[in-house]
Amino acid sequence: MYTARYGASIRKMVDKAIKAKNTRYECPKCRKLKLARKGTGLWACRSCDATFAGAAYSFRSEAGEIAARLIGEYAKSS
Repeated sequence: MYTARYGASIRKMVDKAIKAKNTRYECPKCRKLKLARKGTGLWACRSCDATFAGAAYSFRSEAGEIAARLIGEYAKSS
């Protein structure tokens, strides 16, 4: 557990962010679990060397997932 002071809820949020940051994600290009955080908002696949922009601590943010879903639905209807 990483140290954050003054409250259990803050410690839980910090632990959740650190866990999401260090998790390996599936690469959208090669579909392997090799996507790792390179920097703030930068994610790189260690298999196919593709680089993606994402959220600061996780590859997909909630707002990004909603936007992608809406774009997909709009593309279907057109």
